Amino acid sequence: MVPSFHNADRPTHRRVMVVGLLFCLAFVVVSVWLRPQPEEGRPALVKADRLTRTAGTPQKTN
Repeated sequence: MVPSFHNADRPTHRRVMVVGLLFCLAFVVVSVWLRPQPEEGRPALVKADRLTRTAGTPQKTN
């Protein structure tokens, strides 16, 4: 039988899962931190803001 990660003991499995979770969390934090920040006075989500303002109004037809 080929040894696999599923045959590992519980502390090893937990340690590997925690390390993987920490790497994922670090990736998300770094990617959000390096993301270009919008200048002051401009909404961050322009498309969402426009959709919210026009919600419930009929569509314009040509």
